[in-house]
Amino acid sequence: MIRRRITSKSPISIILTGIPFEFPAIFVEHFSSASSLHLDYYYDEPNHFNAVDPDIFFSNLIDNSTHKRHLIQIQTHLIVSGLKDSKYLVTKFVNSCSNIGEIHYARKVLEEIYEPNIFLWNAVIRGHSKNNLFGDALKMYTRMQTEGTGPDRFTLPYILKACSATSALRMGRTIHCQIFRHGFESDVFVQNGLVALYAKCGKIDQAQVVFDGLGERNIVSWTSILSGYSQNGQPMEALRIFSEMRRFDVKLDWISLVSVLRAYTDVEDLKQGRAVHGSVVKLGLDLEPDMLIALTAMYAKSWEVTVAKFLFNQMETPDVILWNAMISGYAKTGYADEAVELFRMMISKNIKPDSVSVRSAIVAYAQVGSLKLARWIDEFINRSEYKNDVFVNTALIDMYAKCGSVTSARSIFDRMLKKDVVVWSSMIVSYGLHGQGQEAIDLFQEMKLAGVKPNDVTFLGLLIACNHSGLVQEGWEYFYCMTRDHGIEPRHQHYACVVDLLGRGGYLDKAYEFITKMPMEPGITVWGALLSACKIHRRVTLGEYAAERIFSLDPLNAGHYVQLSNLYASVGMWSHVSKVRVLMKEKGLSKDLGYSSIEINGKLQAFRVGDKSHPRSKEIYQELEELERRMKEAGFVPNTASALHDLNNEDKEENLCNHSERLAIAFGLISTPPGTTLRIIKNLRACVNCHSAAKFISKLVGREIVVRDANRFHHFKDGLCSCGDYW
Repeated sequence: MIRRRITSKSPISIILTGIPFEFPAIFVEHFSSASSLHLDYYYDEPNHFNAVDPDIFFSNLIDNSTHKRHLIQIQTHLIVSGLKDSKYLVTKFVNSCSNIGEIHYARKVLEEIYEPNIFLWNAVIRGHSKNNLFGDALKMYTRMQTEGTGPDRFTLPYILKACSATSALRMGRTIHCQIFRHGFESDVFVQNGLVALYAKCGKIDQAQVVFDGLGERNIVSWTSILSGYSQNGQPMEALRIFSEMRRFDVKLDWISLVSVLRAYTDVEDLKQGRAVHGSVVKLGLDLEPDMLIALTAMYAKSWEVTVAKFLFNQMETPDVILWNAMISGYAKTGYADEAVELFRMMISKNIKPDSVSVRSAIVAYAQVGSLKLARWIDEFINRSEYKNDVFVNTALIDMYAKCGSVTSARSIFDRMLKKDVVVWSSMIVSYGLHGQGQEAIDLFQEMKLAGVKPNDVTFLGLLIACNHSGLVQEGWEYFYCMTRDHGIEPRHQHYACVVDLLGRGGYLDKAYEFITKMPMEPGITVWGALLSACKIHRRVTLGEYAAERIFSLDPLNAGHYVQLSNLYASVGMWSHVSKVRVLMKEKGLSKDLGYSSIEINGKLQAFRVGDKSHPRSKEIYQELEELERRMKEAGFVPNTASALHDLNNEDKEENLCNHSERLAIAFGLISTPPGTTLRIIKNLRACVNCHSAAKFISKLVGREIVVRDANRFHHFKDGLCSCGDYW
């Protein structure tokens, strides 16, 4: 007997159990061009076969199949050869089907097998799980048990994975019971599946119980519990597990490091995150897709957008999750223009955004403040699958409100079929932002009639609305009814709103008394509201006390010193103004530079006080002079108290005329047709003089002027402002 090896170039006509077997020509072509098929068989010299092991022959043939047509031909010959019921070969066949994505064909093969054994069931279940057909994997598992076959240690990890992927917690718990019944409670692979199941279904405490009960732990055990804490919003617990892993000298893999990076991102510890990044680079894991996403998100959310963009650019074809990390990172750190540009680039590259992409983009569009851009993304969403997404539409309501169109925000609200408390609250807050207090109250009454229970955000919106409309009594009532009638405990923001409400209304002593009776320690926003009110009503002593409290809590915020300086300036205490400025200089603090931007033909143009850098600067100042002349003829008297410098009256008037919002208004008037609404964004609070001037100008030129300052919106029309001079 001579042992020979046959390849695709060997004779292809052989005899199997007396049946002629022609080697399919397609396999000759495949194996000669790819990799040779090596099969052992024995035959007598010169050309007669004595014996061929069919399991070896077909097993090798199946293993080298790369296309469905290969498998079809093999199955045909298995039938012809009488081997179609060989559970060994059929199991190999099913595995090969799933490896090339033909799991449905594998199911068809299973249907033809009488009493499949556990190996065949495992192959089919594994195939469904591997091809992300998790629901079908669970159905096959149920059918397997119905037909009398129990699971083994290889079945259960795939089934637990399917339960995790489909959040089938109830079935997962049933399988947990079966694990004990079948005696697999000590199998580390099965137990790892349970840890992952409970973690992914949000039952992290149960995951910890299973983890604690493990007699043996491998890297998957540690990674599962670490990832579970990270994904369930418990970064400190995730870092505790990470510390234990290091103490037990567990070798870290890329999955565990991704979870650690996410945890450090959540706790905003960039220093430790950078240290982990160094380890990632040393281990050569920095180009793993999930690792790049985690690193990009960490740097983007930590304001390190340059580093984040560098990492983003490392990916030749970034997937949607990486795009989301960058867009969300830009939006959350104030780089709204970059976020908008990135979202539009994403669309231009035909990368389909998901709900996260869309919502992050909407946040960015809201920050930009361009109504034209806001309408563009609204139209884009209207053509997308997210048209009726409640979270997306809620974000659109907020976006339109922040872009100056509460009417458009209401149209989004009205078209929504399902309105939960978040939707109602968002619209109430929108009315509050625009000083439409009565509209907010009316909507709250509609909300109650609709049977929707308010939450703390609903009442915050009502308080903001009352605050911006001078509805002191109404706001006071809503603050007390939230606890009395709805059992909602006020948060710090609610207390700050009430202090602002009382203070702006002139009830400063009552506001101070309210602060002293707070059940929690007053924070910066509470004292800041009192200081702001003191500036409005020129209460120096109380304002100084509020400022002292603020400085003890936040000594390095320049805005608070500016507030105190403005209070002194409002009563002409210029020596005190100088002292505050010296103090700021000693602490290395500087006042934020004020600017105003206006949207013209979808583009934002920005101006600073006294700005003469614009190409049309000469025309702008000519328009300003003409406006000043007409305003004085109409009886406008400048409020020189708004000029917070020790200047003579003539210089003060000129300084006020050159404020950034006045320049933006003048540019808008010379750049748009008569009757066009002017939309202006100011980064600081509007001064009293510019507020009065904007009212006069709106009547003189017959325009509506919408100004978004640091606190709220002002709609100037026919010589009036929507805030009723209460801001």
